[in-house]
Amino acid sequence: MSKAGYYGKILEINISTSKVKNIPINEKDLEMFVGGRGLGMKILTDRLNKPGIDPLSPDNPLLFMPGPFSALPIPSASRTCVVTKSPLTSPIKSKYKHASTVAYSNMGGFFGPEIRFAGYDGLIITGKAKKPVFIQIDDDKVEFKDAGKFWGMGTDEFDRKFIDELGDRRYRTCYIGPAGENLVPYSCVITTASRAAGRSGTGCVMGSKNLKAIAVKGSKQPNIANPIKFNELLAETRAALKIAGSTKWWRYGGTANVLTMSSNGGTMAVKNYREGTYTDVEKIGVEEVKKKNWTRSYACFLCPLSCKKSGTIKTAPYTGISHDGPEYETGTMLGANLLISDLDGLLKLIYMGDNYGVDIISIGNVIGFLMEAYEKKLIDKKFLDGIDLKWGSVDAAMQMMKKIVYKEGIGEVASKGVKVLAEKIGQGSEKFAIHVKGQELAAWNVHVDKGFVLSYTMANRGACHMNGGKIEEQNANAMHDATGLCRFAVRGFGGNEQIVKFLSAIIGENYAVEDYLNIGERIFNLERMFNCKEGFIAEDDILPERFFTEPLTVGEHKGAVLTKEEVEKMKTDYYLGRSWDAKTGKPGKEKLKELLIES
Repeated sequence: MSKAGYYGKILEINISTSKVKNIPINEKDLEMFVGGRGLGMKILTDRLNKPGIDPLSPDNPLLFMPGPFSALPIPSASRTCVVTKSPLTSPIKSKYKHASTVAYSNMGGFFGPEIRFAGYDGLIITGKAKKPVFIQIDDDKVEFKDAGKFWGMGTDEFDRKFIDELGDRRYRTCYIGPAGENLVPYSCVITTASRAAGRSGTGCVMGSKNLKAIAVKGSKQPNIANPIKFNELLAETRAALKIAGSTKWWRYGGTANVLTMSSNGGTMAVKNYREGTYTDVEKIGVEEVKKKNWTRSYACFLCPLSCKKSGTIKTAPYTGISHDGPEYETGTMLGANLLISDLDGLLKLIYMGDNYGVDIISIGNVIGFLMEAYEKKLIDKKFLDGIDLKWGSVDAAMQMMKKIVYKEGIGEVASKGVKVLAEKIGQGSEKFAIHVKGQELAAWNVHVDKGFVLSYTMANRGACHMNGGKIEEQNANAMHDATGLCRFAVRGFGGNEQIVKFLSAIIGENYAVEDYLNIGERIFNLERMFNCKEGFIAEDDILPERFFTEPLTVGEHKGAVLTKEEVEKMKTDYYLGRSWDAKTGKPGKEKLKELLIES
């Protein structure tokens, strides 16, 4: 009999051999890693027990991991963590040609809960199909179908045609677009046309397996250890979320609420992170888009927040396009970061990015880097295949995005990210190549908000805005990703205490908040050890030179800049706080022993 809250099995699908089997989960692994990101990381570590594996080889598993909250009527428990080895990141030096970090990327929607409805605690995809396929899962029935006619199709069109192909709207799906098919290292996995496992190159790994899509439908329900207590907690949480100010805030504008706030605070990525304040932010802000474009809100599985906003472009030349956005990250990276204040043009770019299935954070960063290199005359129009890549040009940004997705001309090297681009261009361009460990920074500048220093530098997947800037926050975030709960709802829940009560009621263990955070610490350290074995050291935990040498020149925080001394002290204090070696950044033996992790 499986442990309460779980089915006790993972569905493994080998698309090289078309073999399908149920893999039992060690109960000890469930206790130590819970699910989602945690259990996914444990499985990945067990499977890739030798460092240096090529992320695009059939040996690299691709895991879709919901958590024990998934498929239960807990508000906002919709998240699925996609776990694999990253095709994007790399250390400064390593003895392994294909050294890279762990990849974990989180998406909402309905796909993760449906995996659990089908009777599984997760999916593992291994191997590589000889030709494009999609996988159709209906409870215990798994079929491989020819996806040839869909290959090359954008995600918007595919999403509509795929449901018709399946003939049943109860299926929940995820898929890749042309970026994943063309093995762009920062391509993503898309679900419901715009929600994405956006970071770390998960879509590239999926594309390397010739896997266009997965469709899943189920009719089961995981059991609960203490249903009476669970229902009490449900009533409390629903009542709390109903009146929470945070719920109203998310419903009003989603993450787009942050656009103006971040700009005013000097924390926005503007002009390739040269500035933190965007003087035209109101032109792309929440009030403008509510007035001109948005028509409705969308919610993920059983979520009261409805943070996704969607609307239609009503004026030429992009009339009629209906899509989501802007959100904070998409609005900043394709808006403020490129000095694009044309709201319709911004919405068109966001639509293109999602339709291509590319990480909008990374591609916005790459285009911004090229715009700056072009402005500084380090590259010319010939290098850019004739594109006049000036700041603020929607047309030039669209042309470059297409080049990157299809790896045409300049797009071939640009598709590899800013780290590789800077190596190609040289001439000091590495100083404004904005990445950590090869993954581009997200939309938060660090000149002012020093919390993001540790969030970016210490994230196990390369630069990550969702990592958290404090150790306890990082441990808690790892656990939220392990349960399947959306982090946007944590405040409305009342914090970790209520989450821990839910976990205890589901699986029948008497957890305390300390236990919860200890598991998160174990997950975080296991990820760090994966990276250390690949060759990452403390030297890789560093921000780009720009943040130390170029103070902000616009806004209330004019003059703000980091110093290397303060950042080095932050790093040293962090390593000591983690019980890691202060020189190498590697977890200490006593810490690993305490966490029951093999070194």
